[in-house]
Amino acid sequence: MIPRSSVKKLQTILTIHELSLWAGQSRTLPLDNVGLWILPANTVPSGTSVTLQCQVTVSHDNTAHLSHTFQLRRDEVLIYSITTTEDKVTFELNPSRAADSGSYECQVTVKEKSQKSHSQKLEVTGLQTPVLNLETNTLYEGNDFKATCRAPEEKGSLVFRFLRRYRNEEPQTMKTVPATGNSSETTLVLGQAGDYSLYCEYDITLVSGTRRSNHSNEEHVIVKVLTIKPVMNVLPSSNVYEGDLVEVVCRVEGAVKDVHIYLTKNKRILNETSSSILRHVFRAQEGDSGELVCKTEWRNVQKQNYYPFTVKELFSKPRLVLEPLELFEGDRMTLTCTVTVYVPERISQGTLQYTVYKNNVKITPSQSYITMAHPSNNGNYTCKAAANFRSHSFIKESQTVVVEAKVMLSKPVLSVVNGTLILGKPFQLHCHSDNGTLPIKYTLQGPKGFVGFVMVTRPEQKAIFNCPPIYKSSDLNKFICHANNSPQRPVEFGLVSQLFQTTKIIEPVSQPVLTIHPHMGDASEGQDLTLNCSVQSGTPPITFSWYHTERGALTTQTSKKLEQSFHIRNIKESHKGGYYCRSDNDASHTKQSNTVTKLIRLTPGMMGKSVWSEHVSVSGE
Repeated sequence: MIPRSSVKKLQTILTIHELSLWAGQSRTLPLDNVGLWILPANTVPSGTSVTLQCQVTVSHDNTAHLSHTFQLRRDEVLIYSITTTEDKVTFELNPSRAADSGSYECQVTVKEKSQKSHSQKLEVTGLQTPVLNLETNTLYEGNDFKATCRAPEEKGSLVFRFLRRYRNEEPQTMKTVPATGNSSETTLVLGQAGDYSLYCEYDITLVSGTRRSNHSNEEHVIVKVLTIKPVMNVLPSSNVYEGDLVEVVCRVEGAVKDVHIYLTKNKRILNETSSSILRHVFRAQEGDSGELVCKTEWRNVQKQNYYPFTVKELFSKPRLVLEPLELFEGDRMTLTCTVTVYVPERISQGTLQYTVYKNNVKITPSQSYITMAHPSNNGNYTCKAAANFRSHSFIKESQTVVVEAKVMLSKPVLSVVNGTLILGKPFQLHCHSDNGTLPIKYTLQGPKGFVGFVMVTRPEQKAIFNCPPIYKSSDLNKFICHANNSPQRPVEFGLVSQLFQTTKIIEPVSQPVLTIHPHMGDASEGQDLTLNCSVQSGTPPITFSWYHTERGALTTQTSKKLEQSFHIRNIKESHKGGYYCRSDNDASHTKQSNTVTKLIRLTPGMMGKSVWSEHVSVSGE
């Protein structure tokens, strides 16, 4: 038998265990279904009251006050969210508009578990017809006025468009304006007089695309002709001479008040007035020719009248002529001021007064100026011609003539680039004149004729010529450089021989010859042997090197002569074999002699003594 107290204790433990299991199960309740309904239908006309209903089914164990979080989205954008113990929520679109069209879905979250409904598409058809209001329906051409287009019950991203129809023409868009809320106000202008019909419409942008509304009401607008056309007269005429007094009269035809008048030429205002007539008097001068414009302005409206106006010259603008055109220092230069008289009955050549200026400073009260070309006379020259007619003075100035006398070329100098020339190798010559105005054309002639030319146009540029090899130093004298900076001047020329003393000419060494002393004959051990290496030609200093065919390099010596000797003291049997020498100088072209071979033989009666005999073998360089 189990004691009663133990049974109660066991029942208590089981009850706690069951409660524990129940608590664990309540945290993982399954969401059976989430449903979304659109009422009354998925496609409704604009203005219909639409209800969206979302309901969730959850399997539970009679847990009271279970919380549900509902989230309603349109085209994946959250539009409504609520947390409630109810298992169903509704959301109303009253009234529904095109902007409410889209794909809806409902998501429900219960105790960290979440589930979505199937997507439901709502199509709201039709757009509200916009209303157009105008500030005025009667105005003058060019006047602006305010226009407002409204769709008070519409919502969303709206863009309004204002259109006009003139007579039987096709409608034209006047302006496109983004909305502020569900209306748009703007300023419009009708420039041409006549009868117009104005209306507006709007576009709304949806995820599914752009929709356009119907036309608004049409407003009839009358644009009146503004009678402010200007009338212009020029006295004495539109063709006058310099010095003539000219009067321009500009007036307004029409009875409109507050008209402003402008007189302009080349967009420059000559005169202006707020009265109905404008008078402008001036004395005609050179450069006054052009188109006079009389402009009348009332509010935003302008009318214009154009009048071509010509001022004839009494005499031409003076022309300053330099002779000769190509001027060198030391040349005689002449500056002459010339004028053509067009109206001799008003101005004669004898009444013209001339003045010549240099750098804006008067140098002579004469028609001509003669001097010698010199750096001190370089500068900017002009001349002025003056005349009087009817107590009015006319002064005209010529164009500027820049005088900059050229410098004659000095005799060009030819030099070897880097100062060293190696016979038999290509080299470069530099031709240069110390004095002379650029550009200078340098031309080089060589022993075999034309070498090339260089046009020097910049001070830092050099005339460098690539020359073919020469094999005799005397051929250097046959190079001639011609320099010229004017087709009218003789050519200057220079010779390389003028700088022969500063040019180092190196002749490569010829093939060396090796001779051994004593010559053919006997040489006994203990005697001395001399190896002499010599060349026929080559510029000293010359480096001579001696070699043994088996022992290699013996010694090297530098000499200012064409030969050098190497001595072997107390010869032994080990000195037998072949010998040769090499020669080199600054031309860096090493030459090698033939090989001379010393043979040893025993001579009868001289047992124990070694005897040398000489044999020469030919070897390449």
